[in-house]
Amino acid sequence: MVCSLDVANLGIRFNPLPHIDTTFINQRRIRPRSVIAFPTSDCLKHRLLRRISCSTVDEQQIQQAFSDAENSLISSLIGIQGRGRSASPQQLKEVEQAVTVLEATKGVPDPVSSVKTLNFFEFYSSDSSVSSILQTSSSLIEGRWQLIFTTRPGTASPIQRTFVGVDLFSVFQEIYLQTNDPRVSNIVKFSDSIGELKVEAAAAINDGKRILFRFDNAAFSFKFLPFKVPYPVPFKLLGDEAKGWLDTTYLSESGNLRISRGNKGTTFVLQKQTEPRQRLISAISTGRSVIQAIDEFMSLNQTKDEQQLIEGEWQMIWSSQMETDSWIENAANGLMGSQIVKENGRLKFLVDILFGVKFSMNGTFEKCDTNIYDVMMDDGAIVIGPYGLPVELVTKFKLEVLYSDDKIRISRGYSKILFVHIRVGS
Repeated sequence: MVCSLDVANLGIRFNPLPHIDTTFINQRRIRPRSVIAFPTSDCLKHRLLRRISCSTVDEQQIQQAFSDAENSLISSLIGIQGRGRSASPQQLKEVEQAVTVLEATKGVPDPVSSVKTLNFFEFYSSDSSVSSILQTSSSLIEGRWQLIFTTRPGTASPIQRTFVGVDLFSVFQEIYLQTNDPRVSNIVKFSDSIGELKVEAAAAINDGKRILFRFDNAAFSFKFLPFKVPYPVPFKLLGDEAKGWLDTTYLSESGNLRISRGNKGTTFVLQKQTEPRQRLISAISTGRSVIQAIDEFMSLNQTKDEQQLIEGEWQMIWSSQMETDSWIENAANGLMGSQIVKENGRLKFLVDILFGVKFSMNGTFEKCDTNIYDVMMDDGAIVIGPYGLPVELVTKFKLEVLYSDDKIRISRGYSKILFVHIRVGS
């Protein structure tokens, strides 16, 4: 296999890509809105779960784990797919604003602290071991960090363009500086059953914020093999391509959230301890332990306050429905696509079919009990541009809102099916 390496910040490049067999992956997902959902013999009985964006979250006391400004950044990331790859201009603007606010705050004053300040030349030209020039570092930056968002300028490394945008894969960065062999490693975890790719770099502290690194090793660790598969890259021959730096521009005092900027102009948002909404979305994106994640989320968010159907467009990202009948019946019952909630008690189900062809179902909702609404949908149509072909369908069901905030909603709807929606375009 012919290989090459482009290493800086969070990245490698290789050609060709290794073949990863993903046939084991849970297929209970609905198709993205940009993909055809037209009825075929193969899709009449497909499962209705959908893979989405990414980010990740964990805690016992969310208020203590994250500050208001940190929660603002986390909230801005909810619903963004591919760790930023599919972010709209408005979403990117909200994230950038939240990042700017945090970078302007104090956080940990010197997230990477050192007794001795080094310059690029000393680290990059030295033939001595990295351990001989490392002094000290902040203990808060030590450990494994999960990547939840990254920008992608034109110079972004291929690992960002290839692996980072795939929600089925988890991407981590490990930082261990308080050792005799200080290292920074970038890890792509394909799954628990397949294994991971780990790219390692020798590291050194430059000042209170900058880590210098020089990649020197990479290998695949597959669960089905008793040994590691070395990645055949001539690191010593790559010169400057194997070197880079990473500035930590914000590190939370709890050590749970980090913002870093690399030498290629890329911004990274990483977490150690994650909040419940992100943990739930991470479970949905991988298709594993979703019910358990919902149970955990609900136990952490018990409230006596009434839950409302909040206005806006809500995209379904997961459903407990295992098998379906015809796609048009599923669309009419809100089992796919998005829901548009209006303040006047009007409700619309909208499903993208193909190339501007949509299915639309209009109706009404009315509160009948605490957190429960009567829903009647009775105005269906296949919409092609400005024209509509009426579809005679009437469906009635009760919709119970189990949890709702301005970003995520958990509900029980048609045939007592459990749903998770995220709010889009808000």
